[in-house]
Amino acid sequence: MTTMTNASVREFKMPDVGEGLTEAEILKWYVQPGDTVTDGQVVCEVETAKAAVELPIPYDGVVRELHFPEGTTVDVGTSIIAVDVSGGAAPVAEEEAPAPAEEPTEPEEKPAARQPVLVGYGVATSSTRRRPRKAAAPETAAPETAARPELNGHGATGERPLAKPPVRKLAKDLGVDLATVTPTGPDGVITREDVHAAVAPEPEAAPAAAEAVRAPAPVSYDTARETRVPVKGVRKATAAAMVGSAFTAPHVTEFVTVDVTRTMKLVEELKQDKEFTGLRVNPLLLIAKALLVAIKRNPEINASWDEAAQEIVVKHYVNLGIAAATPRGLIVPNIKDAHAQTLPRLAESLAELVSTAREGKTSPAAMQAGTVTITNVGVFGVDTGTPILNPGESAILAVGAIKLQPWVHKGKVKPRQVTTLALSFDHRLVDGELGSKVLADVAAILEQPKRLISWA
Repeated sequence: MTTMTNASVREFKMPDVGEGLTEAEILKWYVQPGDTVTDGQVVCEVETAKAAVELPIPYDGVVRELHFPEGTTVDVGTSIIAVDVSGGAAPVAEEEAPAPAEEPTEPEEKPAARQPVLVGYGVATSSTRRRPRKAAAPETAAPETAARPELNGHGATGERPLAKPPVRKLAKDLGVDLATVTPTGPDGVITREDVHAAVAPEPEAAPAAAEAVRAPAPVSYDTARETRVPVKGVRKATAAAMVGSAFTAPHVTEFVTVDVTRTMKLVEELKQDKEFTGLRVNPLLLIAKALLVAIKRNPEINASWDEAAQEIVVKHYVNLGIAAATPRGLIVPNIKDAHAQTLPRLAESLAELVSTAREGKTSPAAMQAGTVTITNVGVFGVDTGTPILNPGESAILAVGAIKLQPWVHKGKVKPRQVTTLALSFDHRLVDGELGSKVLADVAAILEQPKRLISWA
């Protein structure tokens, strides 16, 4: 039996695979205690608030212990697996004779080091700092925590207090300065209870205030015929993002019903074009191209709002988001630099995006830095809807079902292929005139797709 020392054990911590995420759920372990692993080998699959990601181990060794079972949600920075890197065999009686209560010590790491993580993300280098505490707070010393990127979907924000978007909104509504709040959440994250406690005049009144504000749990009348589904992962992130978007950006939605008969004919013609051999050609491809052309003609709509600087940031590139329904929930991956792609290349990009999303392999990088989004609700037989903006974006186009309807064409009522488009936009960035121009341009192109040639 080989005796292992603490110095030979490396603890692999849950990395931040999505720029500012606080936790991830372990979906599946690919190794077990006693297995030999090599540098770069995938040891588990985790689900973050943005996607499912496979994690590779950054060193060689023998698995000593898996700290959490499958299905457990683990905070970023928490050790999830212990690996013996001494080169010896796995301990024979590890399970029969557990190690003493003393925790394995971790080797010193250089401040600038970053752990290698899939899709090019690493654990952010952090500095230790002490959070300010209120004068009326208990005399317990505030724990020092490593500053991590704030969880607002935009990465690190320096020394700002750590809090999720719903908590920030609650603090704003109650007039609480987060810098004065004592955090009690993991790694110094401010919770809803912390905000309520800051409002209460006396410490003992804080729990009662928090209970008064918290919404009561729904009453269950027939548990035999009800199912409760935990809100986590992608669905949890989507819910938080949509609430934040709906109550942050002033939404305006405009509608137009358009005859797309000629566009549908062009789709059939392109399917026979040898340049599109092996590619999937569908109405969404031409709608996406029409929107890109409309943005080129009206570039001010492709922008974002910088709250801190009080500036409008106009983007000279288009990362086109495509809303995709997956078993894990709604995600919005985007096609980087879609404005520069030819129609065949755009068809390839759309096919790759949809295929990857259905397989649950969309990377966090693919869902970041989007500028404008398309959501195709027509595939569900829906005429149209009022879409909510993807956080940080200026506009989203909803495409309804394409149906054969009676339509006045050349002075006569004829059956034509018709659909309804809905464009929602951030009214801080886009006024009614600009939004109307963009929607009208998209409609004009779909009515007369030859405009793609003259306007592109």
